[in-house]
Amino acid sequence: MPFTRDVRARVAVLTSRAAAVPRYIRGPPERDPHPTALMISMPSAPIARLALCAALVAPLPLTAQEADGPPKQERWESSHSITMGAERVAYDAVISSITLEGDDGTDTGELFYTGYFRTGVPNAGARPIVFSYNGGPGSASFWLHMGIMGPRRVVTPGVGPQGPPPYPLEDNQYTLLDIADIVMIDPIGTGFSHTLNDTPGSEFWGVDEDAASLAQFIRRFLSEHDRWNSPRYLLGESYGTTRSAVLASHLQRANIDVNGIVLVSAVLYFPTIQFLPGDDLPYVTNLPSYAVTAEYLDALPGGKPASLPAFMSEVEAWALGDYASALLQGDNLDTATRDRVAEQMHQYTGLSREFIDNANLRVTASEFEAELLRSEGKQVGRLDARFTGPVGDRLQGGPSHDPQSSAISSAYTSAFNSYIRGELGYDGPREYTPSGGTRGWNWQRGGGSFGGGSPNVLPDLSRAMLRNPELEVLLINGIYDLATPYFAAVWSLDHMGLPPELRDNIHRADFAAGHMMYVEQSLLLQWKETLDAFIRRTSGARPVS
Repeated sequence: MPFTRDVRARVAVLTSRAAAVPRYIRGPPERDPHPTALMISMPSAPIARLALCAALVAPLPLTAQEADGPPKQERWESSHSITMGAERVAYDAVISSITLEGDDGTDTGELFYTGYFRTGVPNAGARPIVFSYNGGPGSASFWLHMGIMGPRRVVTPGVGPQGPPPYPLEDNQYTLLDIADIVMIDPIGTGFSHTLNDTPGSEFWGVDEDAASLAQFIRRFLSEHDRWNSPRYLLGESYGTTRSAVLASHLQRANIDVNGIVLVSAVLYFPTIQFLPGDDLPYVTNLPSYAVTAEYLDALPGGKPASLPAFMSEVEAWALGDYASALLQGDNLDTATRDRVAEQMHQYTGLSREFIDNANLRVTASEFEAELLRSEGKQVGRLDARFTGPVGDRLQGGPSHDPQSSAISSAYTSAFNSYIRGELGYDGPREYTPSGGTRGWNWQRGGGSFGGGSPNVLPDLSRAMLRNPELEVLLINGIYDLATPYFAAVWSLDHMGLPPELRDNIHRADFAAGHMMYVEQSLLLQWKETLDAFIRRTSGARPVS
């Protein structure tokens, strides 16, 4: 069965409570029986459109990240427990770093992480381990960290603004910590991670440079924590999915296979989201997202369909069929076909016939966000189209801001900084850089560049799966995500040139949410059940607790 038909969204909510007793350690790491993921800096307008999770917060100056000399080997460790259902889960939390080296052995960077390691269980060193990060590029991992991965999470009830502080934290009943240890990674230039000894940031800030630094980090981490025989997973969001595809290939060069890759809100073939002149592909891959957005916002001329999954399948088929055929005819498209396609597009998207005609049947995502609710004085969210916000100028061509970003950024930033200092005991001198510390990203790969071509990491992922036929991939989509549209990711994974037996290793789960589906409280159980099943199935049927 093709992966594109695997799973549709479900809804559930649970509650929890927990206790924590911190202990703090400074100095060199000691051996412990339980050892301790797009903000794209490009000149052209189409590239600015690709700013993903890193753009949720204002950039901080890079000078706050730079440091000279060897790292001080600081480590903050604390012990905690939470109750998940009827089970008490005890764990150690560790904030620490691993020093990266250049080819000449010089220390080049200090890469910080926060690790969570379950204690009080047999064979703890053989438990699955998940390496997780956000994207950007240039975003720290605090979004996933405080939204779903860590044992504590910030509460963001409902769709809309979360208001001013204080922001409540709660024990996370949906963390993977009961079945796997978790390592939240902040790449160089984000979080507390920084360069060393006048090493230029360009050593780390590029598609392959970034993947190489994380491959070195993982290799050293496995040695430092004696986890070489643990089932291994990569979990990235947004540009973090781009990173995972390249990272898996880099790890294989070091003879390090991974059991599974989780792609959250994926972008693997960038032409699907760029809207470059003369390229009709992104209009096809984005249209299903316009349709589900219009359905959610009650903007469909014919009213709500009886079944959302059936409606999605219908629109997807039309986008790949009649719509794509019409666009590919270009200026040769006859008037009758054009009128028929424009009318159907109106029915599927809620956009007016006049607007569709003026757009020549080609509506970019930013134009859709600004136009759909223009008559109501509102704009649609890019990261999560369920969020809407007011506009000051109803004639503007694109959205003035992202309503979801405005709604949750303060809550996540404030809650995370309070958490790592108050509960995990971090008292170091560095401020946590949420984003903006990776200027001048290098998109060049194999003689191409982001300006003269577009990043395409599908060959990296395909190569990793061909070399390791046991590798499985889980694609997690938010169907209301207009930044990395769900159908663009589906289309991309359908074009990897894999044999049928390896296509069966790709799985899909759709969530009735946006780019960051974990902000939706009612979907947390779906996340937990989906990830638990994936890890249990791919960890070699070994005990995981």
